[in-house]
Amino acid sequence: MAPAVHLRFLIPHTVSAMRFALCLLLLLAISIHGGRAEVTLAPLFSDGAVLQRDQPVPVWGRADAGEKVTVIFAGQVRQATTGRDGRWIAFLDPLPVSAAGAELIVAGGNRVSVRDVVVGEVWVCSGQSNMEWPVARAANSEREVPTANFPLLRHIKIEHTVAASPADTVGTTKWEAATPQAVGGFTAVGYFFARELHQRLGIPVGIVNSSWGGTPIEAWMSPAALADPAFAGVHRRWSEQIARYPQARVDHEAQLATWTRDEAAAKASGTAAHAAWLGRNPRPRAPRGPGDRWTPAGLFNGMIHPLLPYGIRGVIWYQGEANAPRAFEYRALFTSLITSWRAHFGQGDFPFYWVNLAAFDPPAEPTQRTFAFLREAQTQALALPNTGQALAIDLGDPRDIHPTNKQEVGRRLALLARSRVYGSVVDATGPTFVNATREGTALRVRFAHVNGGLLARDQPVQSLELAGADRVFHPASARIERDTLLVSAPNVKEPVAVRYAWSNAPIANLYNSAGLPAVPFRSDDWPEPPVQPHNPSIIPPLP
Repeated sequence: MAPAVHLRFLIPHTVSAMRFALCLLLLLAISIHGGRAEVTLAPLFSDGAVLQRDQPVPVWGRADAGEKVTVIFAGQVRQATTGRDGRWIAFLDPLPVSAAGAELIVAGGNRVSVRDVVVGEVWVCSGQSNMEWPVARAANSEREVPTANFPLLRHIKIEHTVAASPADTVGTTKWEAATPQAVGGFTAVGYFFARELHQRLGIPVGIVNSSWGGTPIEAWMSPAALADPAFAGVHRRWSEQIARYPQARVDHEAQLATWTRDEAAAKASGTAAHAAWLGRNPRPRAPRGPGDRWTPAGLFNGMIHPLLPYGIRGVIWYQGEANAPRAFEYRALFTSLITSWRAHFGQGDFPFYWVNLAAFDPPAEPTQRTFAFLREAQTQALALPNTGQALAIDLGDPRDIHPTNKQEVGRRLALLARSRVYGSVVDATGPTFVNATREGTALRVRFAHVNGGLLARDQPVQSLELAGADRVFHPASARIERDTLLVSAPNVKEPVAVRYAWSNAPIANLYNSAGLPAVPFRSDDWPEPPVQPHNPSIIPPLP
């Protein structure tokens, strides 16, 4: 069937007979072309799209090999020729901010029109459930949703997709403006981040939401990044998982049959009894196997590669809970993910900001410190250029891995962008450990980013520990002296190491005058606790 052609794009309201004839010839040419592959655009180019300002804008898609493709936008006309692999790409010159929706036209054997395209700032939002968590389930959603009226703040959600190899396309929700009808499904962290920028800058902001709850970092890494021999353990564990899968599936089916029978009996006992039974007996989880969201590189292939090389300003990332039992490994994985994403997007060392994990106390975790070591692994990635982290250590509920105060998380991420990208003079980082020196029976701790002095909220500084040469930590107290802490403990007369907020769910109440929390720290580099085997109950799924 011939592709649809909209006459209003070909024939003006007043047109000469000759021009009308030319239009008919064009229609005939397109109809004849109908047996060939149509020109198509990459998935982010849909109505309402936001393009990145002030840098070259790649526009790409697929067509027949050797086909000439013309791209028209904002007075620019660019041409490209499709390669043998069916791909084509054209680059628009850097564009200024534009809030007036314009038409992006791509023409080859057929014509594609993308309407209401604006130019502003584009950020990718990725990670697991705390990034995927929607506005409708954030704190104060009953007020946030009805008052969302930002037609130039736009969101596109990438469908959950696992791919065995890098994919060219992926399903999306299409671009949606922030309205009461749509905003409830937006990523909450991404929305509150983008809202802050939109209101401060007064320009269009687009967020690309490519996230999936309960996923490990290795699923988001590219095959090239995971080819590093340092990550052989990732591949070994997954190969072992695949080898166990056939029997695990049989076992799961038997467990599920038993559970279903018992659940029906509990339901027959009444609503209260049924609810109590479900609390003690969660539905058995299906085993991970081929096509699972934990597949190494599976989410990069299916949910990031189709976005390349869309013009973006940067990335915000909220992930790490699924890797907490292997924090030692996360250090290298996280730095590799950042550097490889930058290489794949091909836009230099763009800003990459993340959320340092909130307090959470997994009931099945014996060391009580796995999240502390994961937070440290995140902090160590600050050694990479143009990176930053927003803390959530003071925002969580120890009983819930999903803090609902996504507004403050988004605001803290936006402070990083405002300070480092958009030139605002604002504090963006809380007190950060510099060193600790011995003073008698105490350690004096010095910080960067104190910004007007240290503050302890509500009570003396909590969650401090000191250890001597025996490496046994004891609870400690501190006195704030100007921009430093003087930390001591009755049971440690000769301290050599100090730690702050070094547990899964500490009381973290040390701030600077800007109200930003201190980064959890340890002055020692003593070995981490043994790696814990993965226990699914530690990381509950997105409800």
